[in-house]
Amino acid sequence: MNPLLRLDALHVTLDVDGERRPVLHDVSLDVAAGEAVGLVGESGSGKSMTVRSILRVLPRGAETSGRIDFDGTDVLSMPAKDLRRLRSHDLAVIHQDPRAAINPVSSVGDFLVEALVANHRENPRRARTRVQGILSDVGIPDAARRMRQYPHELSGGLLQRVVIAAAISVRPRMILADEPTTALDVTTQSEVMGILDEMRREHGLAMLFITHDLELAGAVCDRIAVMYAGSIVEESEPQALEDHPRHPYSRLLLDSRPRIDQAADRLEVIPGRPISAFEVGPGCALAPRCPHAEPRCTATVPALRPTGGGRVRCLRSEEIEPVLRRSGTEVRDA
Repeated sequence: MNPLLRLDALHVTLDVDGERRPVLHDVSLDVAAGEAVGLVGESGSGKSMTVRSILRVLPRGAETSGRIDFDGTDVLSMPAKDLRRLRSHDLAVIHQDPRAAINPVSSVGDFLVEALVANHRENPRRARTRVQGILSDVGIPDAARRMRQYPHELSGGLLQRVVIAAAISVRPRMILADEPTTALDVTTQSEVMGILDEMRREHGLAMLFITHDLELAGAVCDRIAVMYAGSIVEESEPQALEDHPRHPYSRLLLDSRPRIDQAADRLEVIPGRPISAFEVGPGCALAPRCPHAEPRCTATVPALRPTGGGRVRCLRSEEIEPVLRRSGTEVRDA
């Protein structure tokens, strides 16, 4: 079966300080209909740039190569009319800051109804009735009263529920969730993600979930793609990634998490600093920070290749596999 969304060898180049610099390298990823895929990595790894590429909302002067297919149609060559339909009917975006996503001078009800009337030609009265029901579905009590309120009258958690309701209301085929819980406290995060996951499954939606939180991605996603310096370095099912990471960066991310089942004087940290895609040298992007790097790692760019039910971008993956697995065991047993 063909995937609903396919990124194939996606490269993006931008003007950075007056020079043409790459910001995405060879990003290849599939998302099937009804599937949730997590895109995980440090800040600056290219996660949000990938979402902007899918929507074709890159900065002026950006150059893109490779392919982005949605349901078999090339997004990069899509005419403006078809692109508008893609953005208003097939794809829905949930941003990390709900206050920036909602018109502050419109009531919640007007905000939700506007897209249905303008893009889907729905009757305003029927649209208002429908979105009020969706507000109740996403856990907002007294939905009729909330419809009359303005964004500044709602908490961050309620606003994020409103944004989820807006995404669901247009009946999209796929949700692009760009760190939708970053601005929320931990308890509200859990509630909001539970609602989003329930709504996604109920409506049979695909989802690309952007986050820096491996635990959160593992809880709601069918597969996880780990991103570093503009490239995907590993792709695996959540439990396989937890138990058996095949890329050194995945192991470093896993070991740097706080854990509730162990005490520690300080958290593990990944040595060095994360680099941007335009800083990548001739070899592996992680080589300057990798505890397993060899001279060949700085000279040869590894390809993303199939391995053990997933994919990995590492020259030494098979050699260091026992060490990567043992590192996690040592951390848990400490």
